[in-house]
Amino acid sequence: MVLIAAAVCTKAGKTIVSRQFVEMTKARIEGLLAAFPKLMTSGKQHTFVETDSVRYVYQPMEKLYMLLITTKASNILEDLETLRLFSKVIPEYCRSLEEKEIIENAFDLIFAFDEIVALGYRESVNLAQIKTFVEMDSHEEKVYQAVRQTQEREAKQKMRERAKELQRQRMEQKKSGLGGRSGGSGPEGFGNRPIGGGSFPNDSISSSSTPLVTIGELSKPAPAAAKPSAPRNALKLGGKSRDADTFVDQLKNEGEKVVSTPLPAAAASSAVAKAKPASDVVMDDVHLRMEDKVVIRVGRDGGLQTFELSGLLSLRISNEKYGRIKVHLDNADQRGIQLQTHPNVDKELFRSANQIGLKNPAKPFPLNTDVGVLKWRYQTQDESAVPLTINCWPSENAEGGCDVNIEYELEHTRLELQDVCITIPLPMGITPSIAECDGEYNHDSRKNLLQWTLPVIDASSKQGSMEFSVPNSIPGDFFPLDVTFSSKIPYAELAPAKVVLVDGDVDVKFSAETVFYTDKFEIV
Repeated sequence: MVLIAAAVCTKAGKTIVSRQFVEMTKARIEGLLAAFPKLMTSGKQHTFVETDSVRYVYQPMEKLYMLLITTKASNILEDLETLRLFSKVIPEYCRSLEEKEIIENAFDLIFAFDEIVALGYRESVNLAQIKTFVEMDSHEEKVYQAVRQTQEREAKQKMRERAKELQRQRMEQKKSGLGGRSGGSGPEGFGNRPIGGGSFPNDSISSSSTPLVTIGELSKPAPAAAKPSAPRNALKLGGKSRDADTFVDQLKNEGEKVVSTPLPAAAASSAVAKAKPASDVVMDDVHLRMEDKVVIRVGRDGGLQTFELSGLLSLRISNEKYGRIKVHLDNADQRGIQLQTHPNVDKELFRSANQIGLKNPAKPFPLNTDVGVLKWRYQTQDESAVPLTINCWPSENAEGGCDVNIEYELEHTRLELQDVCITIPLPMGITPSIAECDGEYNHDSRKNLLQWTLPVIDASSKQGSMEFSVPNSIPGDFFPLDVTFSSKIPYAELAPAKVVLVDGDVDVKFSAETVFYTDKFEIV
């Protein structure tokens, strides 16, 4: 098969997007595209039209045509299969099949076309692989962006607090008749450290809803006196952003409803696209948060391709009398999860007694901020590590469609999974017929998705199934499946046992919360 070009055009013959795959002049391609509408015969249904030199293979898509131009020697069956894949790509990048939407997403479509065909020949790829190749998502980039935004937000907050403190000091000096400039020495402790200056390298959990601040050094000297403000006509970095924030705050004060601008795609997607479960835990003066997230990729015919667990234990202290404490942990892990303490945490104490405390016991933990003290990581190719197995079995029926059976089973019965959602892709414009379903389902016709939702999966309801039929489909149409869930029981068998004061080992009342959720779980 030699594919000359792929194009999206209107039914009136106007070309919207065209991509050629062989060496050919622009005039020749334009001539072939201009000849297509003239070859169409009204009142008849076609899938292809031939001339003396080329073959046009096309598929109507509402007001548009998906058109392939091939040589006459190419295999018509392969042409139709390739056309079908091209037709699936367009709804993935365009919300509607309108000319304006196609033009706005033209470059994404061209990139996807290039993944399907190379030098005129069809590549062995499916829709999931095309999306992966085009996106080229980087988990490290997402983590970096999330950390950067967290640091910027906290730096702005610290800056506002510091400005208010300086202003208050000036007012007090004016009242006392001292006058002059106030000293710039800030409060002793962690407040003068750079935000996130000593955080974990390549920390994969920095997308926490509360900013994480590094454990600092109490002995660090205070900064020098504040410098005079710059001239009013000096260049100010980030001025537009501050002006915009001020304008938005003013609108809110006047009673206007202002919708916040969404985060960039790199930071929102996945984690960074999927919101973490909300917490309803009542926080004591000492609060511990344990966060587990997992990335799982399983083949449709079985076989674990990726399993990566990452976790973080953070500590928040809101009363200064509990600043000097130690946290005792229960560790029942048998899998070999890799644990790593913060550089300022006493490693020997943790290794010998499973206790988290500072290297210098005389110094307290920082107040009123989440401090990451322990993180862990676990990677494996052992299929028994997957907490929830999904078996999707589509089979072709006599009507030209597919009968699909999907079942799940909870492998780790100690877990209780909540808000489980299994998302199954469907062919464009087709409504499934549901024969049997444990739980609830929802058909999103705009996105061509079938969502199977279960409120709870635990030891008492560890198995379930769903059965439906879809006309005009093939087994490959129902992959990749996407699975999301959350749990208040951690995957890593770690738990805080008690919290004690450094002096006297007196028990301290504390609160704890645990969240375990999927960062990405798919069956491909």
